[in-house]
Amino acid sequence: MPLFRNAQFEISIAKPSGLPLPSGPEIAFAGRSNAGKSSAINTLAGHVRLAFVSKTPGRTQLINFFRLNSGALLVDLPGYGYAAVPEKIRRQWQGLIETYLKTRESLIGLVLIMDSRHPLTPLDRKMIDWFAPSGRPMHVLLTKSDKLSRGAAAATLQAVRSELRVLGPQVTVQLFSSLKKSGVEEAEAVIAGWLRGEPFATEEAGEVETGAGENTLGEKTKAPDQGT
Repeated sequence: MPLFRNAQFEISIAKPSGLPLPSGPEIAFAGRSNAGKSSAINTLAGHVRLAFVSKTPGRTQLINFFRLNSGALLVDLPGYGYAAVPEKIRRQWQGLIETYLKTRESLIGLVLIMDSRHPLTPLDRKMIDWFAPSGRPMHVLLTKSDKLSRGAAAATLQAVRSELRVLGPQVTVQLFSSLKKSGVEEAEAVIAGWLRGEPFATEEAGEVETGAGENTLGEKTKAPDQGT
């Protein structure tokens, strides 16, 4: 059975103090508002409305936990980078995301959602710079790849991989389309490897490597601001 199929909602939390006690490995999903994070989660889960999809970016204000059949948890983090919310709420979101990503011992990896038409925005780079030094794996889903021609999609994939290669083999990148349901098996294979504790594998040569690369995209920062 596919890794995310039959995921069940477990709990939503609005404050760091509400985080539940760890009860299994956790895979977090993060991304800029309107990058297609909720659609990607729903596509992976084979569920129309597991994660709420809104035409208004910035609607996900909570951390939502979903239990997988394996016992692991899919953790949907609030989208970042949407400006049309009060400053107080933006600070609350940032603190919530930062606390979770910095302190959650059961977190085994981050799936970072980027719109393939606009990858590596300044806020995406901040998230990468901030999270990469943890040494945990990060898998980038370049969503909405159906909006690009085949050649443009391939060029975007190569460009993003080339730029992130300096971070080491724990950072991987792929194309993804919720509309075409393409890239699902590749994403599941990567995340299943995290759950099995497998060594990192290079994307192009297929060689297995271990360890984490040094973060050279920029100096260590806080988690991306919610709305700047």
